[in-house]
Amino acid sequence: MLETIRNALAIKELRQRLIFTMLMLVVHRIGSHVPVPGINPEVLADFFQEDTLFGFYNVIAGGALSNFTVFAMGIMPYINASIIMQLLTVVIPKFKEWSEEGVEGRKKMIQIIRYGTVILAFLQATGMTFSLMQPAITDRSWTSYLVIIISLTAGTAFLMWLGELITERGIGNGISLIIFAGIIAGFPSGAGTTIELLRLGELRFYTLIPIILVMIGLIVWIIALEVGRRRIPVQYAKRVVGRRIYGGQSTHIPLKVNQAGVIPVIFASAILMFPATIAMFINHPFTQGIAEALKFGTVLNTVLYAAFIVLFTFFYTAIQFDPVKVAGDIKKYGGFIPGLRPGKSTADYLRKISSRLTFVGAFALAFICILPIIMQNISRLNLIFQGTSLIIVVGVALETMRQIESQMLMRNYQGFMK
Repeated sequence: MLETIRNALAIKELRQRLIFTMLMLVVHRIGSHVPVPGINPEVLADFFQEDTLFGFYNVIAGGALSNFTVFAMGIMPYINASIIMQLLTVVIPKFKEWSEEGVEGRKKMIQIIRYGTVILAFLQATGMTFSLMQPAITDRSWTSYLVIIISLTAGTAFLMWLGELITERGIGNGISLIIFAGIIAGFPSGAGTTIELLRLGELRFYTLIPIILVMIGLIVWIIALEVGRRRIPVQYAKRVVGRRIYGGQSTHIPLKVNQAGVIPVIFASAILMFPATIAMFINHPFTQGIAEALKFGTVLNTVLYAAFIVLFTFFYTAIQFDPVKVAGDIKKYGGFIPGLRPGKSTADYLRKISSRLTFVGAFALAFICILPIIMQNISRLNLIFQGTSLIIVVGVALETMRQIESQMLMRNYQGFMK
């Protein structure tokens, strides 16, 4: 491993990309400690100790939300804008046409996502300022409110630009790496809290060891879920074009077990947060009761969380993978799946395989997300990583390793992955 790292750093271009990525992540962490003007952070610290509603977004933001820094909203508005754009691609013909145009169409869609990110960030900043952060605001003038909203919106826009810069000039997906850095940033404080509990005797080793073993098992499971593929063999017939013979080779279609990634988890979290968010604006016993019933860690919240993850996994996979289109492309280029006729039979077969894989992936994803919640309720220990955080951390690490691997293999070096 050390030899591999040394070989990677020996490549000038790869070394420059790695250094650039690290420097940009340092800038991200510095910005996560720049406070928004006109806010008393002590009031917010007390609030986040008592409330776990926004815990998921606080983890994604690397603790910037609880400290209410300029990066308090993190990159979530960009993620939401991207998800909305993917959903609109299904229902708006123009967006679907752009998605099939290649690089130029992709540029148009990215530009709309950028505008959507700024709009969503402004709306979210306004809502947070006038509701969640209201008790912590020291100056109640309209100029103070405006400065806070603009600061939060500018922070999200800067993170979006930083992520795109990392993707272009660094290694890995910039947006994913920013989320990764935010989650990892909470590890030292969480580990310190656990060590302190052990020192004070409030936590026993015989309680901690099974939890560590289960978390390691979950990491192995997540890796298997991320790299799991079902290879569908495809055979291409020989074609004579002029004096040359094309085709005749065998290949495969790699269908992922978890094609939806972490997006169903984000969808499920957002929906379960909605009633509690409404309760913050409407102080009525009915809304307060619903918010209390759906509080993080309750049985109802956990059951609905798992159900929504399964539902959205099937929904998002159906959007991402179109068996009819894939079957049409195979037929168009003279290919076929052995034992099946091109066209409808191939599409039906791909749909059946995709449904089975999605079934396994959906329930595996739900189990990974709710198991840490159950463990936390039983042990009364605030776990450093939740299931969602583990999925993001492992997924981003694997993807970044693949990109480093590809850079090294182009230069005939042995990479990280065997």
